[in-house]
Amino acid sequence: MNKTAFITGANKGIGFGISKHLGLSGWDIIIGARDEARALEAMSKLKEAGCTVLGWVNIELGDLDSISLAAKEIKEKYPSLNLLVNNAGIPGDMSKTSWETDMKDIKETTDVNYFGTLAITQALLPLIKTNEGRIVNVTVPSEISPYWHPLAYVASKAAQNAMMGVMAMEFKQNNIPVEIFSVHPGPTTTDLNGNMALPGFHTIETVGEKFAELINDGKSHNGEFIELYPIVKED
Repeated sequence: MNKTAFITGANKGIGFGISKHLGLSGWDIIIGARDEARALEAMSKLKEAGCTVLGWVNIELGDLDSISLAAKEIKEKYPSLNLLVNNAGIPGDMSKTSWETDMKDIKETTDVNYFGTLAITQALLPLIKTNEGRIVNVTVPSEISPYWHPLAYVASKAAQNAMMGVMAMEFKQNNIPVEIFSVHPGPTTTDLNGNMALPGFHTIETVGEKFAELINDGKSHNGEFIELYPIVKED
């Protein structure tokens, strides 16, 4: 079985942790990034750790032309692709309440987190279908958390969750040999949340390792929403 994975936003944060631990478990890694220097640095670190890195692909999820070019490059260079990890995303403006949030911020965040994720998924689906592979979205629950809930981000991820559910159902109804499911890492210290490190938060290494275990468990997860580390609610 081919084990080739393309991870968006793989040059840092959770994406890097996922890439590292998938690589250590036998997957060939393709890094998706929008900055060459950061991509090359991540490739070097992954190779030093013992991972097989096939290369990197420039992709800007807020730009549909960039997505089309990235998909074309992947189809030409990496025809064995059978795992797409939609990890890249932006948080939106975390400093404002829902009623103060600018429409511009809502649109920019949704363009990346929802429309961009949908576009790269659609573009790579024929290849993943040929290889009977999987699509995994890194997301958050649609249920609102009292601890961290920037409107633009939560709304964009709710749309992404709906996309996953509809696609999973239609894959099954139409006998498409592809699985799609969502993974919520749980509270994790990353740049996206300002390196928040409260009690109950996990490291990128811990999340990456558990993510790889899930991918390699040999089970079907089509249509599932899986929480690696559920948020523990306070009394």
